[in-house]
Amino acid sequence: MKDYFGTRVPSRNIHNTLPVARPGLIFILAPAVLGLLTLALGWCIPPTILFLAAAFSFWFFRDPERPTPPPGFGLAPADGRVIRVESLPDNPYIPGPAMKVSIFMSPFNVHVNRVPSSGRLVSQTYFPGSFLNASLDKASDMNERNALVIETLEGTVAMVQIAGLIARRIVTWVKDGDKLERGQRFGLIRFGSRVDLYLPPDSEIMVVPGQKVSAGWSPVWRAPR
Repeated sequence: MKDYFGTRVPSRNIHNTLPVARPGLIFILAPAVLGLLTLALGWCIPPTILFLAAAFSFWFFRDPERPTPPPGFGLAPADGRVIRVESLPDNPYIPGPAMKVSIFMSPFNVHVNRVPSSGRLVSQTYFPGSFLNASLDKASDMNERNALVIETLEGTVAMVQIAGLIARRIVTWVKDGDKLERGQRFGLIRFGSRVDLYLPPDSEIMVVPGQKVSAGWSPVWRAPR
C-alpha cells in the first residue's frame, strides 16, 4: 500500500502476531473444535455448519496489517461508510461546539478500530443503552457506547464506539493516561456498529457522506492552515 504522496510508508502500529483480532479467537475456535468432535464422535450436529461458522468468524475478525500515512491529517478510526458530517453547537463529550463525523461499519467491514491521531487518552466512559440500527441518528445517544477523549496536537478529540443492531459487545484495550499512536489498534465492536468522531469546530473536514474509508489509512480531517 502507498501513502497519499505516492511513497511506501512502513507501519508504525503495534503489530498483531495473528491474522485475526484476539477477542475473536473464541468465536473461531469453539465451532471449529465442535466440528472436529462431531466428525470424530458421530454427533448429529452437521459439522459443515460448524466449520462454516468458524470460517465466517475468521473472516469477520480479520485484522490486516496497514502502513500509517505520514502526519498532516487525522485518520479514520474505523472501516466503513461515512453517514454523517455536521456542525454541532454543543459537544456531548467535550465542552463547546464540535464537528461530528459518523462512520457506519457493516458486518462486511474490518471491525478493528484504530487511533485517528497521536496523543494521550484523557478518559473513557462506558454508557449502557439500546441496540438500535447503528445507522440511525438517535443511535449516537441511545445505543450502548464507549466514549474515548484524546488530547492531540490538533486539539482534543472524542471518539465514540457505538454498538449496533446485532452487536452486543464493545471491546477496548487501552486505559486512561495511555499514550496513543496514530494508526494504533485500540479496540473493536462485534458484528456491525458505528464510530462517531467529535472534532474541534474549526477542523477542515476531508470526507463527505457516502464516502468509504479505511481505519488507520483514510484522511478524515486536518487542523486549519
